[in-house]
Amino acid sequence: MSVDHETFQLLKQSIQRFVRERLVPAEDQVEEQDEVPSDIIAELRELGLFGISIPEEYGGIGLTMAQECEIAYELGQTALAFRSVVGTNIGIGSQGILMDGTPEQKTDYLPRIAAGELVVSFALTEPDAGSDAASLTTRAVADGNDYLITGTKRYITNAPRAGAFTLMARTGGPGASGITAFIVPADASGISLGKPDKKMGQRGTKTCDVTLDHVRVPASQIIGGVAGRGFKTAMKVLDRGRLHISAIACGMAHRILQESVAYARDRKQFGQRIGDFQLIQAMLADSQAELLAGWSMVKEVALRYDAKAFGVADANVSMQASCAKMFTTEMVGRVADRGVQIHGGAGYINEYKVERFYRDVRLLRLYEGTTQIQQMVIGRHLIDFQG
Repeated sequence: MSVDHETFQLLKQSIQRFVRERLVPAEDQVEEQDEVPSDIIAELRELGLFGISIPEEYGGIGLTMAQECEIAYELGQTALAFRSVVGTNIGIGSQGILMDGTPEQKTDYLPRIAAGELVVSFALTEPDAGSDAASLTTRAVADGNDYLITGTKRYITNAPRAGAFTLMARTGGPGASGITAFIVPADASGISLGKPDKKMGQRGTKTCDVTLDHVRVPASQIIGGVAGRGFKTAMKVLDRGRLHISAIACGMAHRILQESVAYARDRKQFGQRIGDFQLIQAMLADSQAELLAGWSMVKEVALRYDAKAFGVADANVSMQASCAKMFTTEMVGRVADRGVQIHGGAGYINEYKVERFYRDVRLLRLYEGTTQIQQMVIGRHLIDFQG
């Protein structure tokens, strides 16, 4: 699946204009009200942003990974709450269905997901199972042609907005082979939502606990129709998700660098612009170089991901996606830290954007696999697969 160059450039230009003219001016409102306005969510639907990664045959736009990363880069240049609204539909909420779902599941769910009519959340993490996803304890017990699911999921992005969950539960014994992926309607009897989480940053994003108490789900709602493959499904969506987050990190680094350069040009100390001081220039230069390195890495790995998707074998893509995720999310943290330093005391005051972006980007090093998980993936690959 791909979109021709001319059409893609028109889409990208539309999104650049939307970010610049619509989203950036609404950032303060989102920060103050902890909510993305409903009219902006409607505009996200109209632009087709809920379905950029879903093939055209299911009503989406059908971007390649490389194209999706370019769009994510643009969305990363504003408050991350806007991207979060569409994020689960683009990635972890839909991709398991797209990659492993039955034809009936794809036909039923993907068009509604692509249109933004149905928001789907990915429910894997639990109070005692995060990075060690194979140890999850949510249990699905067979009952005739149904399963009864009981357990608690934690930090579930878009859960308050969700119409369905792609949810991992244990149907078998211990370990990864006992996990099954289900599509669970959010209005199913026995589902309750916890209070919205109060987070360090990313105001306007919505996460909360999802508790299931003997929720009855037909066996036909197992993704792919076969029990015991849920962990593999979860892992398959991560390469794409990690590249998407990497591009978001680069977009935000670009925005923070812009804010820092503008402040360095305007702020005067000792009778001259602080941007004329070499130590300020050094911080700006470090941020620019790291951004260029990270964005170059993301684009290169995205092209390799697409080549693999089109049948070109490459056993290194998963490891490289982890490299991109690790480097770019750590990189944007350093860029944000320098941004606050360049602003001086003003960088610690919330009327300046770098203060909130500093808080916002901290989460990028945690979800889609922490930095330490990426290190383990990379290290294990080097030891086990490379000579």
